[in-house]
Amino acid sequence: MARADFAMTADDATRRVREAAHTRGLDIDVQASPAAGSLEEAAALRGIAPSDIVKTLVVKGKGDQYYFALVPGDRAISWGKLRSVVGVNKLRLPEPPLALAATGYERGTIVPLGSTHDWPVYADVRMVGKRVSMGAGAPGHTLYVDADALIAAYGATVADITDPIAAIR
Repeated sequence: MARADFAMTADDATRRVREAAHTRGLDIDVQASPAAGSLEEAAALRGIAPSDIVKTLVVKGKGDQYYFALVPGDRAISWGKLRSVVGVNKLRLPEPPLALAATGYERGTIVPLGSTHDWPVYADVRMVGKRVSMGAGAPGHTLYVDADALIAAYGATVADITDPIAAIR
């Protein structure tokens, strides 16, 4: 699909996120988020720890199969662990046009909420019990949500799917 097929404003994207949260019974708080030069700076601006910023990565499997991986900010996907949990031999990050087609969101704004497809969700175990900040479907916006409620709303598989990032303290 062409990129223009997914053109939407920030208001459209965040509305889509809010509507999806409402449908799933999730209480979220969407806020404007100033640009930051690093994970640490973003966390400081939000008044949270870097580990409480969760990246939503769309991961491509075989054919047209995709998955969402929810990864704490201070960690990176462990491809071996994720493949083992998903039960597949190959996974990869798709090119930006494929990520957009799979979710309806640009990279850096991807979130399961309001995605154009309900792909299976895999959440790193370190999210459990936290209130987290994550993308809200549009640049310059973040959402806050109870991680346990998000995990439950999506029937996410919770597992150790990440490794530490050495550069993060």
